[in-house]
Amino acid sequence: MLLACATAQATTTGVALVHGTGSQTDAYNDYWQAAMVEGVRNGLTDRSNLLVVNCDFNQYMWDDRAAGCLAGQLTSFIQNRQIDRLIVITHSNGGNVMRWILSNPTWDARYPAIISRIAKVDALAPSSAGTPLADAVIAGNVFESALGWLLGYKTDAVRQQQVGWMAVYNQQYLLGTSGRPALPVPFRAVVGTDVVSGFWSSQAYCGGYAQSVGLELTQNWLNSCSDGFIECSSASAAGTVWFRDTQQTGGSVLNHNQSRRACFGLESILANDVRG
Repeated sequence: MLLACATAQATTTGVALVHGTGSQTDAYNDYWQAAMVEGVRNGLTDRSNLLVVNCDFNQYMWDDRAAGCLAGQLTSFIQNRQIDRLIVITHSNGGNVMRWILSNPTWDARYPAIISRIAKVDALAPSSAGTPLADAVIAGNVFESALGWLLGYKTDAVRQQQVGWMAVYNQQYLLGTSGRPALPVPFRAVVGTDVVSGFWSSQAYCGGYAQSVGLELTQNWLNSCSDGFIECSSASAAGTVWFRDTQQTGGSVLNHNQSRRACFGLESILANDVRG
């Protein structure tokens, strides 16, 4: 009993928030926003043990400015805060960068120590099997202007998220998808299933009404089950499905923008998971 208590007390839990596509220098404010970050922080006993990652995810996942940057920030965080139980929360393409590290432990000498500390990855709307919208952006059609705020413009990260390209990566370089070896830690996806944009619906305004309208438009080119950017099949392609939005949000859907915001209690769901 005493030994069990001592072990529990020795565990230091940390949380790392990993953004999606784009180059971030202030992801706290620009990508996640304070309500989301502070809501997740409520799950920590030591509120200082939270890292908001800022890297250049306009690059291919393996690029030193992407996975290398992420590895550097996670390593410093683990060492400086003496973290021995790390929960990584990713959004969108951030899940792919994290999965690169988990899948390729010999690529970088820092990877094994990081992997050994990770208890689980909570992947919010991961683009694990890519998105047809990335193909559309690369083709240079209307989506380029419609999705610039979310995806960027013909970057390597966009090329990477084309459906055919992700199929190759999943088959040859990444773990966790069907027919491939499992990832070394739980990779649990949160799947957004729809977009609500009606001006009469309060759901449409969480995270920004304009963003909801934009994702309603892009959803027309995706399967009916999608968050306006990622189809449910892609978000569910790697690891396991933790939950589909409506299962834990009181019936509200999470569009691709809302799944990085404090919408419909998502921040509390994540905080409770950190405590668990």
